[in-house]
Amino acid sequence: MNLQQSFKLNYLHQWLTDDSLSTLWEDSLTVLWGDWLDLRVRVAQVAASGLISPLIYIVAFGLGLGSSIRPGTAIGGDYSSYLQFILPGMVALSSMAISFGGTTFSICGERLYSKTFEEILLLPVHPLALHLGKMMAGIVRGLMTSVSVMVVSVLFLGFSGGGFPVIWSFFNPLFLLVLVLNCAVFSGLGVIVGLNVKSIESVGLLNNFLIVPMSFLGATFFDPATLPTALKVVVFCLPLTYTSVGLRSAAYDSFSNFTWFSLPVLLVVAIVLSFIGAYQFSTQQD
Repeated sequence: MNLQQSFKLNYLHQWLTDDSLSTLWEDSLTVLWGDWLDLRVRVAQVAASGLISPLIYIVAFGLGLGSSIRPGTAIGGDYSSYLQFILPGMVALSSMAISFGGTTFSICGERLYSKTFEEILLLPVHPLALHLGKMMAGIVRGLMTSVSVMVVSVLFLGFSGGGFPVIWSFFNPLFLLVLVLNCAVFSGLGVIVGLNVKSIESVGLLNNFLIVPMSFLGATFFDPATLPTALKVVVFCLPLTYTSVGLRSAAYDSFSNFTWFSLPVLLVVAIVLSFIGAYQFSTQQD
């Protein structure tokens, strides 16, 4: 056992005996603050970085292809247009991409290039606090971009006759709760990936085989209810599906008809990833 692992185990034992959740929270905020000091000078860049793809999809699919899709065919009859249907999916897609990508590249940069990650590993904090701090930084990144997509969505719906009430559709507590959980899931996944990859090229490979397929299969562009049973099983194995369905329900359904099952699913996935990430931090050697 090396000095770094011995130090972590001693601190873990101390933390467990103290049983201090407040200390865990404070340590997580400390790690978050370290990332925020770097992030705050690039707020506009981060907010705009994930806006281009959703905007292209909105124009190409929502206004272009969507003009030939009528409610009651490929999508439910509860929507006035295909544009209205895909806008919550675009928010889900952008939050996933930035939360995952931003977190992964941030950790990779610290590990592989600036070589500052060793300093983080030597911090006298619980491994779970390290994961939570990095995860919360990813949530902040995801929310920055998502809010810009939400503003664009409100403008598009306003132009298409939605009127002022569409603002509440995208800025209500349930919508924001689902969005935060989605950012937590994919930033948590980004932490784990960032701790394990050996090069930036590996990140691109994982992005092509994991994030890109999920972008199209996670109910962002289609209604899962219209799929055959076998495909439904596959689609509902993806966490982004629960986000897309949850955001769509939070935006357009009444409170009593909200798809509540999306919340516990996303929460459980985020918790599981947090413990995996904490274990990874406790055994990490760089």
